[in-house]
Amino acid sequence: MEKFGSWSVLTTDFLVVLYLALCGVLLCSLLQMANAQWRFYVRKLAVSLAALFPVAFVLLLILLFNGEATFPWLQHAQEDGHHLSGWHNYTFLVTRQIVCFLIVAGLFGLFIKYQHQSEIDSSPAAQRRLRNIALLIPFAYVPYATLVAWDFEMTMMPGWHSASYGAYHFVSNFHAFLAFFAVFLFFLSRSGKLVTPLPDHVMNYLAQMMFAFTILWTYLFFTQYLIFWYGRLPDNLTRYNLMMYQGYGALWWTFFTVKFIVPFSAFLFTANRHNPVVITIVGSGIVLGTWLERYTWISGSVDPKFYHMPMTAVFDVVVTLAVIAVSWFAVRWSLTRYGLIRA
Repeated sequence: MEKFGSWSVLTTDFLVVLYLALCGVLLCSLLQMANAQWRFYVRKLAVSLAALFPVAFVLLLILLFNGEATFPWLQHAQEDGHHLSGWHNYTFLVTRQIVCFLIVAGLFGLFIKYQHQSEIDSSPAAQRRLRNIALLIPFAYVPYATLVAWDFEMTMMPGWHSASYGAYHFVSNFHAFLAFFAVFLFFLSRSGKLVTPLPDHVMNYLAQMMFAFTILWTYLFFTQYLIFWYGRLPDNLTRYNLMMYQGYGALWWTFFTVKFIVPFSAFLFTANRHNPVVITIVGSGIVLGTWLERYTWISGSVDPKFYHMPMTAVFDVVVTLAVIAVSWFAVRWSLTRYGLIRA
């Protein structure tokens, strides 16, 4: 149990990598369905992040292989003979995570293939194939992200349940993706390596979406909290109180500040939504805040005496730097392979 805090860092890294891969394709599908003309500037760059799927899959296998280190309730159940729901059956958990990952990764890969074909084939059939699979992507993302939210965050504390946790989780991660993508595009543009320069309005559109998802994320967070507080459900509210006011209070207030207060205050002003530097600074805060948010929910699911501040152990730092390095090389390879950046 003492090592759970460090393994929570690896779980958090896995979730971040996974959602960068998922949401690049999701953004393209949403822009395709909305017939947004700016999709042509960003869609190749967005799906280049799908190169992170293999990285996410390896991290998933490591987490599942380490069972008790990743899911502390598993050791507790085996030692004390406690009865857990069928959802906590570990064989079922491993099976559903691997199978669903492969199905979703395959479907998202098919979208990338059809998107590429639509660029070189202007026939109605090619465009129709892309449209049809674009319609499927959100319907795959929502249940799969809900599954991930339940297994790696919500049910980490057996018996704790929120009907809206899945929505809260996948909206939060798409919010983080928009922020990351804005930062990603900013530095690619400033590096001078982009083969096709981006028009200024692309950053403005991303800022507007970030603003909208800032509000939506905040709404979903407090939807859960208010139900537990107003309904006087102490068992459910305890998890919030432990994180917000006790061991992880500093982390909670940090991610709430950089995910809501800062972006909401900044993007209220139109000028800031047209300023790439401001957008990048705010976006960087959202990415950091989402990492802290994921970690707080995961690591904060155990008794407070086992709370572990992130990056206070060598394991935390080494593992995170390794994940960043591997992910960077994977994305750079993808960008170079498809001729999106100059070598």
